[in-house]
Amino acid sequence: MKFYIIIPAHNEEENIGLTLDSLVNQTLIPDQLIIVNDNSSDSTKMIVEAFVKKHSWIRLINKRSTDQHLPGAKIIDAFNKGYDELDEHFDVICKFDADMVFESNYLEKLAQHFNANPKLGMAAGFCYIKKHNAWVLENLTQKEHIRGALKAYKKQCFLQIGKLRPSIGWDTIDELLAQYYQWDILTDKTLKVKHLKPTGQNYSAGAQLLQGVATYRMRLGLALTLIIGFKMAIMKRKPLLFFYFIKGYFKAKKEEQTYLVDPKQGKFIRDFRWNGILKKIKLN
Repeated sequence: MKFYIIIPAHNEEENIGLTLDSLVNQTLIPDQLIIVNDNSSDSTKMIVEAFVKKHSWIRLINKRSTDQHLPGAKIIDAFNKGYDELDEHFDVICKFDADMVFESNYLEKLAQHFNANPKLGMAAGFCYIKKHNAWVLENLTQKEHIRGALKAYKKQCFLQIGKLRPSIGWDTIDELLAQYYQWDILTDKTLKVKHLKPTGQNYSAGAQLLQGVATYRMRLGLALTLIIGFKMAIMKRKPLLFFYFIKGYFKAKKEEQTYLVDPKQGKFIRDFRWNGILKKIKLN
């Protein structure tokens, strides 16, 4: 099974070497790995170049963009720049972050999952962060959701969902569309991935505002936006997050920003999220 991996990287000198070291030591070596150096001002480029010299299947692409560390469009634009450099001869395409450390059998285990289930469209392990000298499950982790930091897609699924949307919330839209097209999604709790930089720790207020913009563009509606914003504010212990969610939603609505999904897909997404909420209420 051929794995192609793309890693967007912006000022990751402290982490990128550890990420690449974990990938070159996999029991199943990727066929191609592209690191997109997105406007880094530190030694990210130099560190990656050292790996490129040693491994013919690793490539570096340099990209100019904003200096800000932003989720969504910036990351996917970098991913797409790397994707455009690849051929179509892959079985699985991965979008990984530049601050992940993978167990040596990570890709081999993913290959086993994909081979075992022809309808498996996406698969991944769980993210762990260091807290008080121990590696603990990152609090944003959900067993039914694959984190944006470690996405792996079967080729047919990736193409059917229309690849990745250049917007914050892309890592939720991809899963919902995969299920819309009746693909399975799998998270393997035995695959523990070290996440060296907790999600969103460097995100600006502008980035938080984009969360609310995304809920509008996903056709989720105001009620679900309120629920999601409240939940995220609690999980991240940042009350202002709720305010930014709502502000972003109404900003997008006022500007009549374009939707990321069509009406039929939007209805499926709303129904799916409401059903998930109702199931949790019943369980409690």
